[in-house]
Amino acid sequence: MRLTHLGHACFLVETDDARLLIDPGVLSEFGGVRGLDAVLVTHQHADHVDVDGLEALLAANPGAALVVDPDTAPAVAALSIDAVVASPGDRLTFGGSTVDVLGDLHAAVYGPVPGCTNNAYLVDGGAFLHPGDSWVRPEVPVDILAVAIDGPWLRLADAIDYVRAVAPRVAVPMHEGETTDPAKYAGMLAALSPDGVVRRLVQGEAASFDG
Repeated sequence: MRLTHLGHACFLVETDDARLLIDPGVLSEFGGVRGLDAVLVTHQHADHVDVDGLEALLAANPGAALVVDPDTAPAVAALSIDAVVASPGDRLTFGGSTVDVLGDLHAAVYGPVPGCTNNAYLVDGGAFLHPGDSWVRPEVPVDILAVAIDGPWLRLADAIDYVRAVAPRVAVPMHEGETTDPAKYAGMLAALSPDGVVRRLVQGEAASFDG
């Protein structure tokens, strides 16, 4: 598998059988991505889905399916491509790769602030998990986990606990597009996680992960 972190929560996921783009939001650089089989959105917040940018992205990738959570569906209804509205429990297939939909709701922000639906996407049975803005814990082993390190809905301690609970081989920091010092948070996550697990990707550069 190859991963390219395109900023904030956006990843290009390249398996042997498919090219998937997850969470193309307004804090990400995804406009030049081509050859996609699917674009998957975890939830409706703009840092995870740039609705205006989706039209051009999908036009440049005419073979790509658009997959969204239920609460995002109204926001993309006017696009020229019909979205697949996926919910936890669904299994999607793109080429020879599978994507299992997990999750339920966005992690609690604060007190009465209303939540929204949040899909987590598990690629190829656990090869990669993108949880969106949630702390979903799958019932299968995870090889590579994307883990948020900054945001109004989290404490770094939550991210550390999440890495320890899911116990991936590799944890890739994400959701750092609004902090001025992402290296600091990634470094703290690495220092307090099991040795060698946290691997910070260079934005825009593809990284290969051998099993």
